[in-house]
Amino acid sequence: MERQSVSPETLAAQGLGEEDPVSGGLVPVINLSTNYEQQPDGSYRQGRVYTRADNPTSEHAERLLAALEGGGCACALFGSGMAAATAVFQSLLPGDHVLVSRVLYWGVRKWLAEFALTWGLDVEFTDTSDLEVVAAAIRPGRTRLLWVETPANPMWEITDLAAVCELAHGAGIRVAVDNTVATPVLTRPFEHGADLVVHSATKYLNGHGDVLAGAVLAARRDPFWERIRSWRRNAGAMPGPFEAWLLQRGMRTLFLRVHRSSETAMAIAAHFDGHPALAAVLYPGLPGHPGHEIAARQMHGGFGGMLSIRVAGGAGPAHAVLREVRVFKRATSLGGVESLIEHRRSSEGPSSPVPDDLLRLSAGIESPGDLIADLEAALDAAGHGPATVPPRSAARREAGR
Repeated sequence: MERQSVSPETLAAQGLGEEDPVSGGLVPVINLSTNYEQQPDGSYRQGRVYTRADNPTSEHAERLLAALEGGGCACALFGSGMAAATAVFQSLLPGDHVLVSRVLYWGVRKWLAEFALTWGLDVEFTDTSDLEVVAAAIRPGRTRLLWVETPANPMWEITDLAAVCELAHGAGIRVAVDNTVATPVLTRPFEHGADLVVHSATKYLNGHGDVLAGAVLAARRDPFWERIRSWRRNAGAMPGPFEAWLLQRGMRTLFLRVHRSSETAMAIAAHFDGHPALAAVLYPGLPGHPGHEIAARQMHGGFGGMLSIRVAGGAGPAHAVLREVRVFKRATSLGGVESLIEHRRSSEGPSSPVPDDLLRLSAGIESPGDLIADLEAALDAAGHGPATVPPRSAARREAGR
């Protein structure tokens, strides 16, 4: 009798359901060995030689993440999200033209600006949410990669993955999607035509702020994929076995955490949308967001746990609000169980394209009411409280609660 297939949610919760073959334990063991014994005939048990290339604990986490992203994809863990992202670019060849989302994680943007030129890549930042702009930027025979981040950190712009993949593939271009924010819980880019998927596994996949890791997944085990794997091995970009073990443990609660943080982010965004102290609330779950319809089509079960607010008056008032929060934690990162807030421009530096009135929020799993009250109190203490709200706006906000 054929065994019943189960959902990704069940696969995650059970960690693929792989018991320890020796003890029968339901929790995977950690294999800390850095090397493996060679047999008298020169062979190795299971083909493993050195942990920089292969490790059973890392392979378990890779199988789990591959199962969640689906499509029979291949997966390789890296020592960090940046190691994973840069491995994709470093597997290209000098002279290759690369199109990259105009809005994206600052670490990747900074690496491209500082190192891609010396690597020999021709990098062009473009608005991937506009298909006409992307089409005009393609250089036939030279453009080799389109790098997309959606929702795009920290403005949360949305790219239509199916449409942009169709456009790129028509010109023979690989598409890599940074799926860190959406996670496979909400979006599975391979189902929309992506060739590569990249994660900062430090964020939602681990979800507890205690692991540094990354991942690259590929729809096909082609020569480019093997080049990425070879780069990882030769550059020594593997995570340690303990980090891999913590990562697979974190993924067991991935669906619960992502759904909860998405619900909380939606509640915060809806509550503060139209608040007179804010110039804007940026969240794809809001009907007024320019990418809302596309996000609703390609994100399932929520719109993510990340949002940004733009504080009226600029950087000064934004910093004032930041100083007054008590429940939100002032810290850089995202995707953990605790809610974080930061002035993104300060983290990125003077060359950042992020508006200086923007505060980035990562919704955790706390009570949504506590987070909303904390932000309300911070706005109040910073001089943006109820006393400054015009009567009509106050009435409208009360009616919307």
